[in-house]
Amino acid sequence: MADYIWHQHYGNNPKEINPDSYPSIVAAFEESCEKFGDKVAFENMGVPMTFRELKQRAENFAAWIQNNTDLVPGDKIAIQMPNLLQYPICIYGSLLAGMVVVNVNPLYTSREMEHQFNDSGAKAVVIVANFCGELEECIAKTGLKHVIVTKIPDLFPQPKQFIVNLVLKHVKKMVPSYNLKNTVDFRDVVKDRGQKPKRVEIKNTDTAFLQYTGGTTGVSKGAVLTHRNVIANMEQMRGLMGDLIKEGEEIIITPLPMYHIFSLTVNCLAFICMGGKNVLITNPRDIPAFVKELSKHKWTVLTGVNTLFNGLLNNEDFKKLDFSSLKLTIGGAMAIQKAVAEKWNAVTGNLLVEGYGLTESSPVASANPIDGRARIGTIGIPVASTNMKLCDEEGNEVPVGERGEINIKGPQVMQGYYNRPDETANVIKDGWLRTGDVAVMSEDGFFTIVDRIKDMILVSGFNVYPNEVEDVVASHPKVLEVAAIGVPDEKSNEAVKIFVVKKDPSLTEDELKAYCHEELTGYKRPKHIEFRDDLPKTNVGKILRRALREEESASA
Repeated sequence: MADYIWHQHYGNNPKEINPDSYPSIVAAFEESCEKFGDKVAFENMGVPMTFRELKQRAENFAAWIQNNTDLVPGDKIAIQMPNLLQYPICIYGSLLAGMVVVNVNPLYTSREMEHQFNDSGAKAVVIVANFCGELEECIAKTGLKHVIVTKIPDLFPQPKQFIVNLVLKHVKKMVPSYNLKNTVDFRDVVKDRGQKPKRVEIKNTDTAFLQYTGGTTGVSKGAVLTHRNVIANMEQMRGLMGDLIKEGEEIIITPLPMYHIFSLTVNCLAFICMGGKNVLITNPRDIPAFVKELSKHKWTVLTGVNTLFNGLLNNEDFKKLDFSSLKLTIGGAMAIQKAVAEKWNAVTGNLLVEGYGLTESSPVASANPIDGRARIGTIGIPVASTNMKLCDEEGNEVPVGERGEINIKGPQVMQGYYNRPDETANVIKDGWLRTGDVAVMSEDGFFTIVDRIKDMILVSGFNVYPNEVEDVVASHPKVLEVAAIGVPDEKSNEAVKIFVVKKDPSLTEDELKAYCHEELTGYKRPKHIEFRDDLPKTNVGKILRRALREEESASA
């Protein structure tokens, strides 16, 4: 076992984990359900679901897939929903049946959905009725054969289920009319028919998730994450928590959507395998309702992103909550601002611990110690069984204290991008994952991010890739040229700004924003638009986004 400088900060926590501790995620899940049977695994809008109920429904889901479809182990099934009780049922049920899960953002436009369904080769989708209108627009252009539709309160008891459905459809108008043929009702899928699913032989080298992420060279790509990759990261989380987390006792608040890799691995998988109770927040943007939900629980763990913590801190009712049970606050997916971390500590008495990772690393690669020794402004130290080094442009490791690109090696690093060997070769060299993030390392092993090589824009913890935004904007008939960059934003860390050269002088900002609204999901839409006569280019005509970023930085 190699010994690294950062190991001095591990305390009693393990330096190495066993990524082969379980033969599959399914095995870990079944062990937890056996161990914690009648404890609550998930709760949503006041409705609980025990480990035993979760296992039963997941088995019903798997049995239905096996007995009522032509899907076979290894086929792709898309899951498209916010944080609802149905989500973990679909995840575990799909894995039980040997399926590969493809998480899809429920807010995607039909164009974005079409790309992900086709790129992944998904043959089935589980989708919330609220988003079926977008699916209707693209389904004929995809290979989807089976559509399972669920409504938000499907697992609520009556009369609550009836009332919520009524309000969502007729009062809030959140469920549009749609015309999809041969759909199946989720409630019918998970109905207990006394059938156990056929056991599927799953190896830990089998793919568990195609988790989509962007890329500097174009459209979203599927990171191939095996059962072993994800189990490794789950075990790394367990090692990081040490003695602070008590199995079967923790109450975890889960506001970040579980289709996001951070919440998927940490909340939906790792904490569940520790016997935790996840309180699912379906709409964390409604801060007053979120705070009201927090007041109902003696919560011990909260995971989230900088924008969420900032939103809570600016709510007066949040400051009045009882934080005496809070053990751990974990921030990830985007940089935690120093002012937010300091204010969080002052208000809650709890340290906001920042970690770092990528979809390509399942995701956690480094984290701050959770025993009070966290250093605000850093991404902490590599987690167990993980090596990180900083390299120059030629791939040579740089001395301590100098800037270099973060390279990661560990059992949580993906196998590659699905069906994209060239792009895989660009980011994985000799087992090392090139991240595109530039950092410096302190003499005792803490890493601090200082720059980004990639053009990627980070909006509230979600990756936005300029090429996709530019492709959409450039398709407008009145646009000649366009470039997209990220600019600082108090609420979302960064916001998308586009620089546009008009083909037709009549083009307006409102017209272009309306066009983007139709083609891009919310966090990808340009918040700022600047019209220009020309854009900076290289001598071969390539638009220089870096020059535009430097201009913005100088003017700021």
